[in-house]
Amino acid sequence: MRLSTKGRYAVMAMVDLAATSQGSPVALADIAERQEISLSYLEQLFAKLRKGGLVKSVRGPGGGYLLAHPADATRVSDIILAVDEPIRTTRCANGTPQGCRTNRSRCLTHDLWEELGNQIHMYLSSVTVADVVERRIIGTSGLNLLRPAPAADSAAAAAAAE
Repeated sequence: MRLSTKGRYAVMAMVDLAATSQGSPVALADIAERQEISLSYLEQLFAKLRKGGLVKSVRGPGGGYLLAHPADATRVSDIILAVDEPIRTTRCANGTPQGCRTNRSRCLTHDLWEELGNQIHMYLSSVTVADVVERRIIGTSGLNLLRPAPAADSAAAAAAAE
């Protein structure tokens, strides 16, 4: 299971917009440069985000985009759904009792993967753009940078045993 670039880039761009706008419109070209995303791709994404009511466009000189709602009221799940990227963890169609196997039955692990998808959606629904901007996301991705090398762990354990 993988989140598509469409969803990831939309979230990246919305977080950038929230972090840099400070009440003024932000040009997509600036977001594209900072986030290293194609401008034409961002234009497509922002058309969907605007249609989904998540951003407002401002025309003319000094124009660009603004968040339609405060960052703390904009959920990551809403962004992903606005760009038509539901996170699917099963091959089966959502909401149907039929499975994806040739005899239309569900595989033995269907419920496992479906519940994983539900958990992912619940998590992304609990995270706002403000949470990301303000780095309130608790995770373990940065912990490896803080941990001593394995050799140091062994040496420390040996020293503690003496």
